[in-house]
Formats: sequence, C-alpha cells, structure tokens
Amino acid sequence: MSGLQVVPKPLLAVLKGERQSVPPMWLMRQAGRYLPEYRALRADKGGFLELVYDSSAAAEVTIQPLRRFGFDGAILFSDILIVPYAMGQDLWFEAGEGPRLAPILAETDLEALKPDFGRFEAVYETVRQVKAALDPAVTFLGFAGSPWTIATYMVAGQGSKDQGAARRLAYADPARFGAIIDAIVEATVVYLDGQIRAGVEAVQLFDSWAGSLAPLQFERWVIGPNARIVEKVKALHPDVPVIGFPKGAGAKLVDYARGTGVDAVGVDETVDPHWADRALPEGLPVQGNLDPLALIAGGKAMEQAVDTIRAAFANRPHIMNLGHGILPDTPIDHVAALISYVRERETA
Repeated sequence: MSGLQVVPKPLLAVLKGERQSVPPMWLMRQAGRYLPEYRALRADKGGFLELVYDSSAAAEVTIQPLRRFGFDGAILFSDILIVPYAMGQDLWFEAGEGPRLAPILAETDLEALKPDFGRFEAVYETVRQVKAALDPAVTFLGFAGSPWTIATYMVAGQGSKDQGAARRLAYADPARFGAIIDAIVEATVVYLDGQIRAGVEAVQLFDSWAGSLAPLQFERWVIGPNARIVEKVKALHPDVPVIGFPKGAGAKLVDYARGTGVDAVGVDETVDPHWADRALPEGLPVQGNLDPLALIAGGKAMEQAVDTIRAAFANRPHIMNLGHGILPDTPIDHVAALISYVRERETA
C-alpha cells in the first residue's frame, strides 16, 4: 500500500532551516486594506472587531490574498489586541482613530480584570476554517503581539508615538509593570497554543514598538518575556517554528536572536541586510526586509531593493517579506510584479 504523498511547503522548510533557491514569500498585512475585496467585506460587516469575530468572514479575509497572488504563506486575520480583550480589558475601535482600551492606571486595574479566554474561540474557529480551505503547499501562520507592545496599549489605552506611558511606568514601578507583562505572557501562551491546536503551522511574535526601548529595558521587557513565551510554546509544540519580529531593534537584533530562542527573525526595512547576515547567528533563518515604500514605488526601485536583500541573504534560509506591514495605498499590480520578479530569479 502506497503512503500519502507529502506536499512540499517551502516556507515551513525555510523556518526549519532549509535554504531555498527561490525564497518563499508572504507579506505582513497581506490580508488588508490595499485589497478592494477586503474593503468591501469590512464595509459589509460594519467594523473591524465585527470582522475579526465573524469567523467565516475572517477566514475569507485570510484567504483573499492567496487567491490573487499565490503566496507561500497565509497569515491569520485577527488583531494583536485580542489578547488584552481576552484578559478582560474593554476593547473597541474608534472610526478613523483605531483601537481603544480602558487604560490600566493602577495596580487595582490589573487585579480587577476578569480573564475570559473564551474570547479566543472565534479566532480558533477562523483557523479551523482557513486550514480546511488552504492549498496544502501553503504554510499557515498564526501570530500574537509580544508582551512589551501589548503592554504599551494596555497602559496608555491606545497607540502612541513614543510609548511614553508604558516606558515611564516600567522605570518608575518595574514590579507593577512586570505584573502586567507576566499576565500578558501567560495569556499569549494560551492563545498561541490554541491557534496551533486549531491548525496553524508556525507563529510570529510581533513586537512593533521594540525600537522605543533603551538597551537594558529592551533586555528586560523584550528579550526576557519573548524568551519565556518561546520556551513555553516549545514545551507544548516542539516542532512548531516561532518567528520573532522586534521592529526597530537595530543592533539589538543580535541579542534578541540569541536570547529569545526564536527559530527565525524578522528584519525591518531600516536594517542593512548585509550587516544582518554578518551579525546574526550562522544558519538562522531571516525574514524581510523590503521597504513597504519601495513596493509602492515599484519598478527599478523595488527590483534593486529585492536584489540587495537576496544577495545579502543568499547563503542562509530566507523568507522574502516586507520590513513592516503593506500600506493601504500599495498598487495591487506592484505586489504581483514583486512576486513575479522574485520567483523568476532563481539563485544557485
């Protein structure tokens, strides 16, 4: 009796340390506002949170860019603030303003939260529906926000330019801030465990505001908590790769890669890829780091940037991606051109 044929998954292979002659691709925020089909569905649902919590709609959004572009990875459509919402913090979205949380202003605010991890269930159902519909060659990525980034929203109640409220609290009362971080770590492990059990094959930790911290604070609030998440997730799912993306880390990227235990590291567009290749641990898979604005520019500007990235990472496992999320005004034909350009230029 012949066994089932195993379909290769190029992106998952890279995450497990295998270099590919053509780097597999996905784009951060590939399921989003640059796609007219996404905008139509979001308008129909009436709001962002309504879209996230409608599992069938969220599954549709996750799959939309795969239909158009045939990416090697699908990224779950959800939001990083589902974690504080499940921790019991009120969450809503202001039209034109973005997410809002009831801020954690005192120790009693954290103690008063009543976690409801049942709020994760709709996301897990999205995962199950996407998993059932995906091409078997596509790698399914789940994600969560990293503790520092989540804490900045929980403390301030919204995003900010300098994350000043969280930074002040972390300096002034590290024990209290540490309690917030600890609670986020535990909730995040529950969340990622559930996503993996529902069907994702790898997960990414987004530390979008890692770049705002001084080195010692970075070590304490970025490296330490992410390392704990990786350790706990690996204890539950040793074969599931974890991508760490500390945006803005700069030279601290090396300590992050060594200290967190992630299987791959995302590199933002401000990092010289040649430096990253020299500085990062040998053989560590990397992801990135095309400037989202180079994608908007398209043409020669995009192609030159792609050539630089591929040359820099030619000798290590590499996933082609942006240095941050795709921007809403990105022309769809530029995304198609990027995919064609990368896939038509095989390297030895």
